[in-house]
Amino acid sequence: MLRCSNDAGSQPSCSFETLQHLIRRFPIRDVFGNTFGLKPNHKKRLQATYRRQVHPEEIVSPELARHLTELSRETGRQVGVLLDRKGSVERVIVGDPHQIELPDIGRARAGQVRLRGLRLVHTHLKGEPVDRDDLTDLALLRLDLVASIHAREDGLPGLTSWAHLLPENEGQALWRIEEARDAHQASTWPALTNITDIEEQFAATARRERDVEGRERAILVGLSTTSRFETKARMAELAELAHTAGVEVADTVVQSRRRPDPKYLVGRGKIADINLRAMQRMVEVIIFDQDLAPSQARAIAEVTSVKILDRTQLILDIFAQRAQSNEGKIQVELAQLRYTMPRLQARDDSLSRLTGGIGARGPGETKLEVDRRRVRDRITRLERDLKAISTARKTRRSRRNRRGLPTISIVGYTNAGKSTLLNTLTNAGALAEDKLFATLDPTSRRLRFPRDREVLITDTVGFIRDLPKDLKAAFKATLEELEDADLLLQVVDASDPNNQAHISAVEGILGELDLLERPRLLVFNKTDVPGARAPNGPSVSIGSVSVSALTGDGMQDLLHAAGAMLFREGATKKVQMSLADLA
Repeated sequence: MLRCSNDAGSQPSCSFETLQHLIRRFPIRDVFGNTFGLKPNHKKRLQATYRRQVHPEEIVSPELARHLTELSRETGRQVGVLLDRKGSVERVIVGDPHQIELPDIGRARAGQVRLRGLRLVHTHLKGEPVDRDDLTDLALLRLDLVASIHAREDGLPGLTSWAHLLPENEGQALWRIEEARDAHQASTWPALTNITDIEEQFAATARRERDVEGRERAILVGLSTTSRFETKARMAELAELAHTAGVEVADTVVQSRRRPDPKYLVGRGKIADINLRAMQRMVEVIIFDQDLAPSQARAIAEVTSVKILDRTQLILDIFAQRAQSNEGKIQVELAQLRYTMPRLQARDDSLSRLTGGIGARGPGETKLEVDRRRVRDRITRLERDLKAISTARKTRRSRRNRRGLPTISIVGYTNAGKSTLLNTLTNAGALAEDKLFATLDPTSRRLRFPRDREVLITDTVGFIRDLPKDLKAAFKATLEELEDADLLLQVVDASDPNNQAHISAVEGILGELDLLERPRLLVFNKTDVPGARAPNGPSVSIGSVSVSALTGDGMQDLLHAAGAMLFREGATKKVQMSLADLA
């Protein structure tokens, strides 16, 4: 052991090198948690815990277990340690009589299948085994294991229980809990060997899933605050959106709550379960049906290692994949920037811009402020481009209006068959797929009615319930095409059992555009699908027709009904001009 020199008649002294060596060998480490009111003796003994060592194959040594239980009984608080895989003490933590709160332990180890490399061992004063808080910490932090030791009245360690995560299994268990009568018996459980084996099973599952699936895997998360039928319909639609985005749905989780959790949306315990499910099934993305507030997105991202998306982000991603024209790309980028703007956050103060001069010393313009300024500048430029596009569209519409050509616009819920209907009526050749938002760019074609009457028919972007407001604002130039329509063909998927809700969603958007008073014809499509039916609701009173755009059935009825509404007496000025030309 190194000693300081003590010359006669002088104070003991140590060389600088000796002091450095002592500090490196015996650093003064902090005790985390509820340390207020601890006696100096207790603080010294807690700090001395850092000098203890546990064999890597032991959950906890009997000596360390007794040290923790004695301190726990004397202080009346839970006491715990975080051990690494070498058996060294990384953190010493003090809680209250009922729980222990872990300090910030940094980012998880690289790789989705890797555990944290730390085990939590702490005391319980009432003899209970690992509880819900312990299991939540285990799942959220991806700890190697969590162990609790009963601090008996005499200060000796009693019942010892521990829990560790499980790879994917038939019973869908998330963890396994084991018990021993005391710390001596628990020390016979080969901790490092079992933890390494569990981690290898996670890795094997990851390799197997990568070989089978070529797409990202996701867990869908929903919050049920209304009827089960509506929640089921929303989750089915979210699954369709995920499929359209090219994501493989690995699992679906729905939680029933009276109101959303302000921090995690679905609650901390449920987030822990979802995090562990994602780890078991090798999931790269967690998709929430509800929109996440910026604070919620940050809180969830802090406790999981996978990507977090909400409904709006998923729709924006689909739009980004589907946008083909320059206008569509500008609209999508603008919507994405508007969505991202309030979610920018500071990353590193060291990236702040330094400025000089009197009164200007300090951090200057931070990296966050630079990012926000760049986003605002880009939004301003895109809005200017869209304004020019909107002006060009108005010019083209006024030119069409001078020609007196009546206009029909096809609207409806996404994937209702609007593009297929346009192709059947006009042979337009527009892209038509059994996916949500297959086409974003409007397509216009001439349509000839009986008695040599011509109209211009336009297919528009599909609607969806809770359409993101940023998308509505960005696609304003496209939706302006509906303002000059003489007739709206509202296409409805007759084979969808939730089509009445789709009708209401479309009517809600049309109401926001002040288009509900425009002549409108409901077109119930996909009547060739078994079980297809038209709903009997108040919306049907505006007039309806049943067709199959795929087979062509009912097209003559559609043309007759549309012609009767377009070329009736008291029609719009453009239609009256067209009738005058025919006369």
